Amino acid sequence: MFSVPVTYMVDFGSNDAKKRQFIMHEFAANGAENLVLSCWLVDEIMRDYKLAKQLQQEMDAEGLHFADAHAPFGSVLDLNCPDPDFRPQMLLRQKMAIRIAASFGIKTITIHPGSDRFFPEIPLEKHWDLMRDGLDRVLPEAESCGVTVCIENSMSRAACPAAVVMLKNEYPTDTLGLCYDSGHANQLVMGRYHPEAKIRKFWQVVGVDEPEWDDHILEKMLPQAVNCHLHDNDGSDDSHRLPGDGNVNWNEVIPALKKAPRLQVIQCEVKMAANHYSVKQVCRKFAELGEIN
Repeated sequence: MFSVPVTYMVDFGSNDAKKRQFIMHEFAANGAENLVLSCWLVDEIMRDYKLAKQLQQEMDAEGLHFADAHAPFGSVLDLNCPDPDFRPQMLLRQKMAIRIAASFGIKTITIHPGSDRFFPEIPLEKHWDLMRDGLDRVLPEAESCGVTVCIENSMSRAACPAAVVMLKNEYPTDTLGLCYDSGHANQLVMGRYHPEAKIRKFWQVVGVDEPEWDDHILEKMLPQAVNCHLHDNDGSDDSHRLPGDGNVNWNEVIPALKKAPRLQVIQCEVKMAANHYSVKQVCRKFAELGEIN
């Protein structure tokens, strides 16, 4: 079994209170103890402050906890937002997301550093400079809240595994860590076998014909991995399938993660509705993963 909490991501953004409570009950009935304070929930709380108290009451009723959080993300919501007019608002939203997470007692939040594919005309080094500026501004807020910010490896060149490791190495503080995303990593491993792989398009739009394929992603990220997003695919797309329904090598990934010195949480980032998985299937699969040694 896992020595850290397992937490489940659910898109509650499209659910009303009754449906949300039903889904919470299903997770509790299937042995889950923790859910993710998702980007959708953080967004909703920003719109309606009363929702935070309501969510806490609903979770308490089922004996559930929010174990980790994900900040809102998107082209101008990420740390590399280049729009001078919107950038102050982006930074404010990221700080607010950290505050919201802390109000639930959450100790780790994942933030997207950003993708260069949305702004291919901007040089790569400029994207990294914007990310650094973002970290300079949000990390003090996170430290004051006792929350660790985790930057996630993505499919884009600007936030590929080597890039997020580089950024982390520039910030020795424990307030910054990494979030290992197994699905994104797998596309830099298995995408090479798919001529139409989505990750190829992400790199081609910034003028790079072939992504920097990497067979040692987890090895590089493991020392600073504080969170991890676990899901599967075949390398062609970011399909967020159940582990075992793709070609991620879980017999290598799970034992490695169990040795990660900073790991605080194991997150299931399977998209259940889109892929037609039941709560029971997902909870059972992650219990099985926990038995891999």
